[in-house]
Amino acid sequence: MRPIQDHDVNEYLLGKHDQAYAFLGSHLIKNSQGKVIATEFSLYAPNAKEVRLVSSFNNYEGWKHVLTQIHPMGFWRIEVPGDHTWATYKYEIHTLDHRIIYKADPFAHYAEERPNTASKVTDIDGYVWHDQEWLYKKKKVYQEPLLIYEVHLGSWRRKFGGYKPFNEIVDELVSYVLEQGFTHVELLPIYEYPLDDSWGYQGTGFFAPTSRYGVPMDFMYFIDRMHQAGIGVILDWVLGHICKDAHGLSFFDGTPLYEFPDQDRRENVTWGTDNLDFSKGITRSFMLSALNFWVDYFHVDGYRIDAVSNLIYYLGNKNKGVNHDAIQFLRQISFHLFGKDDRILFMAEDSTDYPYVTHPVSSGGIGFNYKWNMGFMNDVLRYFKEDPIHRKFHHDKITFGLVYAFNEQFVLPFSHDEVVHMKGSLVNKMPGDYFQKMANWRLLITLWMTHPGKKLLMMGQEFAQFSEWNFSGELDWHLFTYPAHDAANRFFRDLAQVYRHHDGLYQYDHHPKGFEWSVVDDQAQSIFAYIRRSDIETLVVVLNMTPNVHESYEIGVPLEGKYEEILNSDKEIYFGSGQYNGVPLKTFKGNRQQFQYYIKPKIGPLTGMIFRYQGKK
Repeated sequence: MRPIQDHDVNEYLLGKHDQAYAFLGSHLIKNSQGKVIATEFSLYAPNAKEVRLVSSFNNYEGWKHVLTQIHPMGFWRIEVPGDHTWATYKYEIHTLDHRIIYKADPFAHYAEERPNTASKVTDIDGYVWHDQEWLYKKKKVYQEPLLIYEVHLGSWRRKFGGYKPFNEIVDELVSYVLEQGFTHVELLPIYEYPLDDSWGYQGTGFFAPTSRYGVPMDFMYFIDRMHQAGIGVILDWVLGHICKDAHGLSFFDGTPLYEFPDQDRRENVTWGTDNLDFSKGITRSFMLSALNFWVDYFHVDGYRIDAVSNLIYYLGNKNKGVNHDAIQFLRQISFHLFGKDDRILFMAEDSTDYPYVTHPVSSGGIGFNYKWNMGFMNDVLRYFKEDPIHRKFHHDKITFGLVYAFNEQFVLPFSHDEVVHMKGSLVNKMPGDYFQKMANWRLLITLWMTHPGKKLLMMGQEFAQFSEWNFSGELDWHLFTYPAHDAANRFFRDLAQVYRHHDGLYQYDHHPKGFEWSVVDDQAQSIFAYIRRSDIETLVVVLNMTPNVHESYEIGVPLEGKYEEILNSDKEIYFGSGQYNGVPLKTFKGNRQQFQYYIKPKIGPLTGMIFRYQGKK
């Protein structure tokens, strides 16, 4: 820990400090030989009358270690002789209104395992990384495949008696992610949080990997192993609101220090949390330092920011007005993160229609480079819930998304929020009997994988898990012993490889030149067809949304020659009925849709197909 300098104070108060963890929190002091000689504790509590340290090394008697106010703006410090690594501690804060409150260290790097809530002293320096090749070679993803596996570590795999730690689960997860074809994992919040039921979305320790899965260096090892295997790691992050638990950041010094002073803007009644006030420099410095910390110390590849609608509008309510302070802070974060690494992922989970969310700050945008396409997710799932006989009345649920598909840079999410709280898993949303549910699931996944936009899928949906996600258990891995689910996963893996190895499906995800409708208005038969293009490849995607079989259906194509079927969801190896096109299809001359040529594929029931243009010969 370095001493607090005047410029640190000024930067922190003005909202410009990105390394507040360097002078706040607990740190080990070492001599010139590297031996720990003392442990230092510093915090910011401007409205405290007195601050004491209660710890395992002083029998939790705060009068033994009273902090000194080292700066009139509210910074406190104490140096305790000796190496107190792994000691538990809290701050005993005496408030101006004569109360005593006990707070965990908001800048701590480790904490007790729930239900205990104290911070722990630990050293996070000295890990030897082996991910240099990944950091050097990783690319900007805009014209690359991006297939994200959303993971809740505590329920992906479990062991008897509890969670698998970072260093135990990582090898199995790496192997599985590579086998399935994902490019990245996105972890539900893994900073410290008190309640399992919150899934991490109500945090108390924004600088500490949760002790549920091990110590901080275990998480460094986890990310290191991921990077060595060529897998990116994205953190799910709650930026706008904080947990109200007594030991957390809320009312830290007895006053709403980091949050809104007025209850109307502060209280999230639905979530039971407090909204942060980004008009305050200290709030901006706190969160900017936290986001910077995980990039510097843990080499994370990006963030998915939760509930951006609650940042854009007060309480997420458009009628309450735009929160310009929060938007300006998002721009500040964007400027900072992309200044560190222009390959970083900075993604918004945003359900609003606020413009220019993924446009650069320099162009007047908020500065994210990706936004979750909630409209696509809602429309498509509503469509697929319909019985196929009624889908012709909901045709626009599939077509409307292309009206705005290139207004922002989108990720298409089938996330955890869609497979909990009695909503049903993806396959269980599908109508029909067991066979039809599986066929509809394959059709849904084909549409999702071939539609413009990057991809995100919640764990378990890649093998058509029937039960909803249960955070207190693990995935239904036993389903792989059932032929239908094993076949479903084989389809997913094959489709993922088609996606990753055919740049027509991703090069122009964010430009209209990469997409063109062929069949868009056949409402009566609920068939869709569209072209996906790259600079060197032309693909034709065909989707039959009903159980009807078409022996010969005419589809307009842009080029004369042969079209080879490279994937068909109705093949028997995928638990389908076996209706597919075994040989390349030759084009016929004649106007179909807006094209001068057409092909006549056989189309199976509830089937998705992908054809690749081979050329004239």
